Amino acid sequence: MVSPRDLVGYGAHPPDPAWPGGARIAVQFVINYEEGAENCILNGDAGSEAFLSEMVGAASHPDRAMAMESLYEYGSRAGFWRLHRLFVARGLPVTVFGVAQALAMNPEVVAAMLAADWEIASHGLRWIDYHYVPEAVERAHIAEAIALHARLTGSRPLGWYQGRTSPNTARLVAEEGGFVYDADSYADDLPYWDHRHGRAQLIMPYTLDANDMKFVALNGFADGEPFFRYLRDTFEQLRAEGGRMMSVGLHGRIAGRPARAAAVARFLDLVIASGDAWVARRIDIARHWRRVHPA
Repeated sequence: MVSPRDLVGYGAHPPDPAWPGGARIAVQFVINYEEGAENCILNGDAGSEAFLSEMVGAASHPDRAMAMESLYEYGSRAGFWRLHRLFVARGLPVTVFGVAQALAMNPEVVAAMLAADWEIASHGLRWIDYHYVPEAVERAHIAEAIALHARLTGSRPLGWYQGRTSPNTARLVAEEGGFVYDADSYADDLPYWDHRHGRAQLIMPYTLDANDMKFVALNGFADGEPFFRYLRDTFEQLRAEGGRMMSVGLHGRIAGRPARAAAVARFLDLVIASGDAWVARRIDIARHWRRVHPA
């Protein structure tokens, strides 16, 4: 049976990533910056945001939803800065998945990301669901996201993560041709090459399980302790296997809340104390993979 899906991957014998310094595991942290680019009638949308907030199962309303707006605003006003302090104090690198419109609404956070030498990858133009967006519109949004990102940060993004993808997203990203990696996959514990769209595109899988979004999901974490345990157990399992990559997904409006940030801090200290983890930006892992395992 011929299928466009790859259900085999590396199989029983994943390649040796040869992480720098003989590290047993590569660990990378993502801070998603989306606040201000979510669904909102102020952005010309038909209704308010209903996804990924403390109000689990919220409805979308055809006018402004003030509570939802304020929950998102917490992420840019307070939560981002709490996470920023945790990582900067420890000298740990971060990749930001930055929605272009959100970055444009808060130049101060962009300046802080750049000053910390964090990678700012593109999280698209808007934090909306692209599943039913026409292909021509999505293509235009990708181009606009790149252009706006470059104006805001001084350079085009080299990493891409739409998050709420359409069936066309991966092809459009590959066709654009300027991304070192595409993160719109959850299919592996290691980077891999995708040859489906006319050129070899490096895929850097992301995570929805080691991700603070599960605090605001019905099947998720109730408080910081189970989140810490889950991160710890993921880290220890992958470290024991050796030659794996661990991604951790965070949001200012979620993990930036005080009790959850405390759990993040505990995990950061555990990773540092291990002594054999390579903590890196996603772009650094991607460049390493391209050198060690070219297409």
